[in-house]
Amino acid sequence: MQIQRKSLAQEVAERLIQGIINDEYAIGDKLPIEPELMKIYGVGRSSIREAIKILSIKGVLSVQQGVGTFVTSKNVQESLETQISKAEIEEVYEVRSLLDSKIAARAATYRSEKELETIKKYLDLREKLAAENLAQECYQADINFHISIAEACGNSLLKEIYKITSKNILRTFETSHNNNTESFRLSQKIHTDLYKCIENKDPENAARIAQLIVDKVY
Repeated sequence: MQIQRKSLAQEVAERLIQGIINDEYAIGDKLPIEPELMKIYGVGRSSIREAIKILSIKGVLSVQQGVGTFVTSKNVQESLETQISKAEIEEVYEVRSLLDSKIAARAATYRSEKELETIKKYLDLREKLAAENLAQECYQADINFHISIAEACGNSLLKEIYKITSKNILRTFETSHNNNTESFRLSQKIHTDLYKCIENKDPENAARIAQLIVDKVY
């Protein structure tokens, strides 16, 4: 397994955490402005912003638009993505089963024409790759189909949770589907039905069909 190198943003985040733990920054303190942080840590603006985002997700920092970034905690919490990646796959599926019907219903209500085109693109790609038995590519197209529905749901928090959950579903496909696409060919029609409900702005049936897909009732 290749060793993953830390990004500059991760290194800055760790140094900021150490500073907070060592009381260089107390709870309630406002961090220096971006140009000062860039000088302190010797990195660019994007790395500073990403480090602050990492620590905001962990609950250490709070960004107040137009005011500044404040220290809110010394307790470093794991990000949602880290927690989900460590979870048992049954737990991950359970999270998705709770989200799918809600997201599908919202997508049927709020989707734009451009978002609908993206959903259709991945639906068609899913069918093509399943027919060609290109397993890995098909699995990714299936995930992208569902993520594109989440992108259209009009709720940014639901979308992000779903995207993180779906990434971890992907890692199970190779073993659970024996590296073939038969079940994806069988389920293409019901996925098409889901698309049509979203296209027709029919949230009730979109939710119903999404749940059938989760329950593998094809």
